[in-house]
Amino acid sequence: MANNSYSGVKNSMVEANHDGEFGCTLNELRSLMELRGADALGKIGETYGDVQRLCNRLKTSPTDGLSGQPGDIEKRKTVFGQNFIPPKKPKTFLQLVWEALQDVTLIILEVAAIVSLCLSFYRPPDTERENCGRAAGGVEDENESEAGWIEGAAILLSVICVVVVTAFNDWSKEKQFRGLQSRIEQEQKFTVVRGGQVIQIPVAEIVVGDIAQIKYGDLLPADGVLIQGNDLKIDESSLTGESDHVKKTQEKDPMLLSGTHVMEGSGKMVVTAVGVNSQTGIIFTLLGGGDDDDDEEEEKKKEKEEKKKQRKRPEHLLSHPPLSPTLPQAPTDGAAMEMQPLNSDEGADAEEKKKANLPKKEKSVLQGKLTKLAVQIGKAGLVMSAITVIILVVLFVVDTFWIQKLEWTKDCTPIYIQFFVKFFIIGVTVLVVAVPEGLPLAVTISLAYSVKKMMKDNNLVRHLDACETMGNATAICSDKTGTLTMNRMTVVQAYVAEKHYKKVPEPENIPSSTLDILILGIAVNCAYTTKIMPPEKEGGLPRQVGNKTECALLGFANDLKRDYQAIRNEIPEEKLYKVYTFNSVRKSMSTVLKMADGSYRMFSKGASEILLKKCYKILTANGEPKVFRPRDRDDMVKKVIEPMASEGLRTICLGYRDFPASEGEPDWENENDILTGLTCVCVVGIEDPVRPEVPDAIRKCQRAGITVRMVTGDNINTARAIATKCGILQPGDDFLCLEGKEFNRRIRNEKGEIEQERIDKIWPKLRVLARSSPTDKHTLVKGIIDSTVAEQRQVVAVTGDGTNDGPALKKADVGFAMGIAGTDVAKEASDIILTDDNFSSIVRAVMWGRNVYDSISKFLQFQLTVNVVAVIVAFTGACITQDSPLKAVQMLWVNLIMDTFASLALATEPPTEALLLRKPYGRNKPLISRTMMKNILGHGVYQLIIIFSLLFAGEKMFDIDSGRNAPLHAPPSEHYTIVFNTFVMMQLFNEINARKIHGERNVFDGIFNNPIFCSIVFGTFIIQIVIVQFGGKPFSCVSLSIDQWLWCTFLGFGSLLWGQVISSIPTSRLKFLKTAGHGTQKEEIPDEELEELEDMDEIDHAERELRRGQILWFRGLNRIQTQMDVVSAFQSGTSFQGALRRQASNSSQQQHDVTNVSSPTHVAFSTTTTTATATNTASATVGCECVFSSSA
Repeated sequence: MANNSYSGVKNSMVEANHDGEFGCTLNELRSLMELRGADALGKIGETYGDVQRLCNRLKTSPTDGLSGQPGDIEKRKTVFGQNFIPPKKPKTFLQLVWEALQDVTLIILEVAAIVSLCLSFYRPPDTERENCGRAAGGVEDENESEAGWIEGAAILLSVICVVVVTAFNDWSKEKQFRGLQSRIEQEQKFTVVRGGQVIQIPVAEIVVGDIAQIKYGDLLPADGVLIQGNDLKIDESSLTGESDHVKKTQEKDPMLLSGTHVMEGSGKMVVTAVGVNSQTGIIFTLLGGGDDDDDEEEEKKKEKEEKKKQRKRPEHLLSHPPLSPTLPQAPTDGAAMEMQPLNSDEGADAEEKKKANLPKKEKSVLQGKLTKLAVQIGKAGLVMSAITVIILVVLFVVDTFWIQKLEWTKDCTPIYIQFFVKFFIIGVTVLVVAVPEGLPLAVTISLAYSVKKMMKDNNLVRHLDACETMGNATAICSDKTGTLTMNRMTVVQAYVAEKHYKKVPEPENIPSSTLDILILGIAVNCAYTTKIMPPEKEGGLPRQVGNKTECALLGFANDLKRDYQAIRNEIPEEKLYKVYTFNSVRKSMSTVLKMADGSYRMFSKGASEILLKKCYKILTANGEPKVFRPRDRDDMVKKVIEPMASEGLRTICLGYRDFPASEGEPDWENENDILTGLTCVCVVGIEDPVRPEVPDAIRKCQRAGITVRMVTGDNINTARAIATKCGILQPGDDFLCLEGKEFNRRIRNEKGEIEQERIDKIWPKLRVLARSSPTDKHTLVKGIIDSTVAEQRQVVAVTGDGTNDGPALKKADVGFAMGIAGTDVAKEASDIILTDDNFSSIVRAVMWGRNVYDSISKFLQFQLTVNVVAVIVAFTGACITQDSPLKAVQMLWVNLIMDTFASLALATEPPTEALLLRKPYGRNKPLISRTMMKNILGHGVYQLIIIFSLLFAGEKMFDIDSGRNAPLHAPPSEHYTIVFNTFVMMQLFNEINARKIHGERNVFDGIFNNPIFCSIVFGTFIIQIVIVQFGGKPFSCVSLSIDQWLWCTFLGFGSLLWGQVISSIPTSRLKFLKTAGHGTQKEEIPDEELEELEDMDEIDHAERELRRGQILWFRGLNRIQTQMDVVSAFQSGTSFQGALRRQASNSSQQQHDVTNVSSPTHVAFSTTTTTATATNTASATVGCECVFSSSA
């Protein structure tokens, strides 16, 4: 403290009084966390003395943590802030209303309605009126002409209705997603020490001064300084952009930053900065969480131009990207190394080429197909409506000025304009009905509904697309432990003191010296966070906390009637001399103790076949070590290990090694010399029983055309035994079970490069991959996805729980992370989190995915029938009778039932087991199958025949006045009311037909399982009665008699009967039927578009189609935009760290841009909604993937 600069001390004293007795201020800690390595150590030494004194200043104890008293915690929150980053404000209801009003078709209607309103108040003198032509004069009584304004007002009113409904839909969706998001955030807990007890608290509750326990796989929730660490390595690429793992020790670099991942080891840290004051929080606030979208658009444009310029710019200008002041560059050479290739032309070119050849992950195929279909239908509608208007105008002009030979007089102008406005409104209404803006709504409702329901089935969906992709899955690569098995491990066999025990031996049968070594080794060489707790309920099983394999060993110690906790109390974690933690390369864990006489003893445990190779001695029946030769080892493998493995047991070997004091201290960094010459104490067989529901779930998958493969780190015999129990392997089948080494040997050529052709020879038959490394898993998933052997591209789902599963989870089409056993890194890289770690939940996800697809198809079948009929009726009616039989307001009502209500009704059908009886559709299946096309055309024909019969002969059938050729403001007629009513009735009954899309006969099957559907159909019927009986002039309706109502309903009901006729016609006979709604194949994308897509990690088909289809009217479909906004808002903020990390990784990826990170250019990345990059540069750039891979 003495050598502190005077101002520093003075400051800290003044501030300390401010901050209520804490010995350091918020700003001091904040600036401390900006330093790294030696600078940081210097600063800690200079300001506080050491980490212990820093803890004292923060009033916390390195061993017991904070007291946990509510008063103290609250005080810390007020002084140092909360561990919470405020999210972007949601859009208000009014903003959503304003957005819904931007719909171009609605704007056109509003304008037309207002013009019509204004003109309806103009009253020409009656004498003049007669001179303006047949259509203008006529039978109007005074009241009727006065009511001319009603139609315009009614159109405006119905526009308001549509807008409010749309806005409400969007608002409730956003609310749902925010609820989901906050649930994900609440579920994230972290281990801290409070009052000497190790407890788990929600991440948001962590305060400065907390002592946090960190372990392999954690995503750090706050900044802190390391107090004690074992073999700790951190992936800081999210902040510094360096892909190398940074080693953290108290002596060299104790600074730990929020949003970084623990890749190896364990330790404790004292929390020094939380929330917006942590390094990630600072970056997040700089990126501007809540800027306006308009700025984003501008920024995005600038950014694009900037990138284009950069591509043309000579490479040497790119070599030194300025780093923002908040992204401190680590003092290692890693960063410089990473930048190196950019200085040379070859480097950059190679990067470019590499980038171009990488197969892109394609995103939301369904959205893409739908958007494409919507564009096509919309174009057709636009053409139809334009033709309708032209024909109406031409007929009127020809009739008035040619046939009646009238002059255009000044007095008649307003009347003529009124006619033109009326024609224009009819045209716009045809367009409104033709454009299926309900499509995106149906998708979103269906997905949102599924996501909500999937929560109950233990699937927490992080990315909406995953839900739909899961329906197309053709392959599932599953972990064994915890997914297929129960992840409750127990030691059931042991080989100790030269004897193989088939059940846990009695302690008397083991020499006491051997037992002491065994129990000491188990107690200190298992993570101290792993423990066996007393059961929650009387008579229940003891609770296993932490790593389940270690729990089995601790349970073994308890079964031998020894207390491991007493040993841990005697040797606390701080006294462990060195720990080599478990990782996928070592496949073992070792702990070194320093003995009283200056010698060292190391305990090791690990996979038996790996550790036995390092054993040179073994303890005999009397507890003495004897030489252990390779011949003895082979005997042991045959007689002990293989029999255990063939029963599905995981075998673990426990050993130790002494380093005498006389030889001095060994070089602990030289692992190969340390981890050898062991003495084997014992080999145990650990059982992890198969989950009872798994064999049935796997049978369902196989029946549904999904291949299940097991990828495990376990011994091949254990894996084969479990796979047979699960039903992945059937006796007598010709399938492959490979070990990781053999798999690698088969897929690599002489140069050691992986060849796709070689993988293609293996994967179709491969069912079990044992002793596999995370890289093998990634290779297998990539190999299956990139394969072209099968006629359809494989859609692969992968489960993972470890940090190193990150790359495989990201590469897969759908990544499932384990909610209980999964590390934060795995969850971050995944699309869906299994909250119960159970394989059968994956099968539920497949069902929901297929259901989404079917729901959309049902809706399409219904909507297209209405579209086709309404457009043809309006078009033909207008051309023949010079007036649309369905009036503007009626059309808007039909549009409302069709779009909003029907999408709600049909998109919320619950899934049935029957969905699992068919093969996956595949990515290239058209949305509208030939059967659906048959249904659409068949019902269209029926409806058109009925409507046209009523239109041209209805007055004779019902003995009423004809409604055709009525003058401008004529009162509504019974004739046209019957046409409108029958039309709506047919849609209602056809909605029931639309529930089945595979040609099933029973359309009522399971209808009462969907209360939403029943209530919507019933509700629509009631509203229709009200509209017809009491709608009057605004709806152009007259109340009908009971007889007329019964006829309308009967004609509507006819579509159910007609549906039976249609389903009797075999689709295969109708050769002329075509499918529709194909997605765009990658090959069909023009080169220049592919270049634009270069910057994206994924091809977002919906985005592409939108870009291509941005014709004026279609931009009115920005409802799709709104839906995507919500989806991506959800995607980009799945968890608070997730959001942070994604922001950070974006900022680090953007360091190639010559723009400065702290400038708002990156706002575009942080909050723009539809950028695939923003949502999918998701975080897990784990291990293998270098963060600087984007050279753009």
